Amino acid sequence: MTRPAVEVDSLVKRYGARTAVDGVSLAVPPGTVVALLGPNGAGKTSTVEVCEGYRRPDSGTVRVLGLDPVAAHDELTPRIGVMLQSGGVYPGARAGEMLALVASFAANPLDLAALTERLALGPVANTPYRRLSGGEKQRLSLAMALAGRPELVFLDEPTAGMDPQSRRATWDLVRELRGSGVAVLLTTHFMDEAEQLADQVVIIDGGRVVGAGSPAELTSAQLSSTTGTGQLTFASVPGLPVADLRELLPGFAVAEASPGRYQLTGPVSPAAVATVAAWCAEHNALVAALNTSQRTLEDVFLDLTGRELRT
Repeated sequence: MTRPAVEVDSLVKRYGARTAVDGVSLAVPPGTVVALLGPNGAGKTSTVEVCEGYRRPDSGTVRVLGLDPVAAHDELTPRIGVMLQSGGVYPGARAGEMLALVASFAANPLDLAALTERLALGPVANTPYRRLSGGEKQRLSLAMALAGRPELVFLDEPTAGMDPQSRRATWDLVRELRGSGVAVLLTTHFMDEAEQLADQVVIIDGGRVVGAGSPAELTSAQLSSTTGTGQLTFASVPGLPVADLRELLPGFAVAEASPGRYQLTGPVSPAAVATVAAWCAEHNALVAALNTSQRTLEDVFLDLTGRELRT
């Protein structure tokens, strides 16, 4: 069995009297994208910094590519790629120079010309870093993280400040990394990004894991007795016997919201849609409109971490 590229078991990290990470466990197998999500101050950055070898854990164990990321930091550095929001670039250095410098540290770097073209960095190769736009800085940071052909990549808010075209190109690149066997640990505040890219999602709040699973598992799970997993609405003739439909769909709340407008809240599935259509046909009721909506990862995130503003 292949060992995970990242293994975090009961990690605790404290800063004085404050516990920033309180027993977090997660794993990132090769060829997968794991999204670590949480509100500001939840402990995401501290968890990732321990994995990157920049901070020591107070307790628990962390292994990166089978090694202690602190004790074996120099050994791991050529094998991992780190994309930081700040870019980690000298303000006066030219974009092309920084990319070439990073690649020179690797034993088997990627083709820089192809990488530069892929991330549209050619036109700004001779531009000092401080003069790059926010999106250009992000693309350069991503290129620098990938230049050494890493086995594991840490991506921190990879598409912050990017335009829609750059964002989609970055998503495609992350999917290609996964397809080539690279492990990716992703932190992002964009829930749609996590939903699109992640094989597994770990949601932390207050330093603890409050939810974990695939995006599909998280969005299909009922979080409370009053929260449905989705909504199905349809229009037809008024006055249909909704009590009969409720018996056919246990677990659904069924109501005629207004004359001829019906609303069902529960675990929406193809079978549920087929049941509604067949029931309407049995009552000789033409369905004028039928729509479904599923809970999103953002819905789950807000349910688990609350809706109040964080500083």
